Amino acid sequence: MLIIRNLAKQLRDRLKKSPAIAILGPRQVGKTTLAKQLENDYIYLDMENPRDLAKLQDAYTFLESLQDRTVIIDEVQLLPTLFSLLRPLIDAKRTPRRFILLGSASPELVKGVSETLAGRISYNELSPIGLTELPETIGYEQHWFRGGFPESLLSENDALSKEWIDDFIVSYVERDLAKMFGVDLAPTLLRNFWSMLAHLNGNLFNGESFARSLGVSAPTVNRYLDFLEGGYLIRRLQPWFVNAKKRLVKSPKTYIRDTGVLHRLLNIPGYNDLFGHPAIGASWEGYVIEQIYQVKAKQTELFFYRTQTGAECDLVLVQGIAPIACIEIKLSNAPTVSKGFVNCTQDLEPKHKYIITPKSETYTTLNDIVVTNLRHFLFNILPQIQ
Repeated sequence: MLIIRNLAKQLRDRLKKSPAIAILGPRQVGKTTLAKQLENDYIYLDMENPRDLAKLQDAYTFLESLQDRTVIIDEVQLLPTLFSLLRPLIDAKRTPRRFILLGSASPELVKGVSETLAGRISYNELSPIGLTELPETIGYEQHWFRGGFPESLLSENDALSKEWIDDFIVSYVERDLAKMFGVDLAPTLLRNFWSMLAHLNGNLFNGESFARSLGVSAPTVNRYLDFLEGGYLIRRLQPWFVNAKKRLVKSPKTYIRDTGVLHRLLNIPGYNDLFGHPAIGASWEGYVIEQIYQVKAKQTELFFYRTQTGAECDLVLVQGIAPIACIEIKLSNAPTVSKGFVNCTQDLEPKHKYIITPKSETYTTLNDIVVTNLRHFLFNILPQIQ
């Protein structure tokens, strides 16, 4: 099944202007498929393929000979020295669509990469398939439970989906993360840490507490967290406290970004088993946050807000230093408005206030809070308020 990715149009527009674009995201998310759809005439090089690596023994000469073709370089973070070579190549012939770089690691964590091509490259993130990209044959329930990785989402049944995600997790734990960043990681420690993050999904992150539980130092825990985040596997949602007058929580919250991976780490066997599981509320919360992240405007940033007395806003949409929307995320389709959320909106004074549910109709409460379902918010509301 061919799924049209929202990012495709943006990438085509940027290819018309930029000599190089980078498509970044977790492994197995569809970066290579998308890149090959963008160009008809290209040379493809995979940095995990020994034959392609051999072609780059004299990389400058080889790539210079391809100056009239588009070169797609996959898993480019495995050969970070390429970035310094691409700079003079681009400067010698600064024409659009020369290079499409695909990477599974955040450039900030790959030594010498983040600033090498400044002004010469457009960075773009490809997330797992989002709710707004789903064909009509797939409902949000399947998407929420299986997550957005194509091989999992489009599996014939849940058993095959679970099998794929299990293999995906093992691959990341035993090989992928360490190889991507060129570091030594302890597989057992990484698996235990990832599992702990899943069980505390949506909670405040306390590095000291994780360190004690795992029997390692806090710097080690933070290092592993950096790698999971840099591999686009977890999200650190930062608290909003600009111009705040109250005592606020200032620790980030962590989420497993893909709910299919989350549910496997929690060993939840099927969609119906989600209901009654203690993690269901945090799972839905993380799912909503991830879907909003995928379609938000570039200038919109995501935060949460929590006072020391416990009043909380699950998500704050911010532009510059101004909150434009406060959002509470509810699993109930007949939600009640919490006093804590009302207090948060009084503190932050956003332009818009929402409660997002799975399936409710759209209506406004006495507090001028709009209750709506996730799909309606993504398609109809979010584009209008940014």
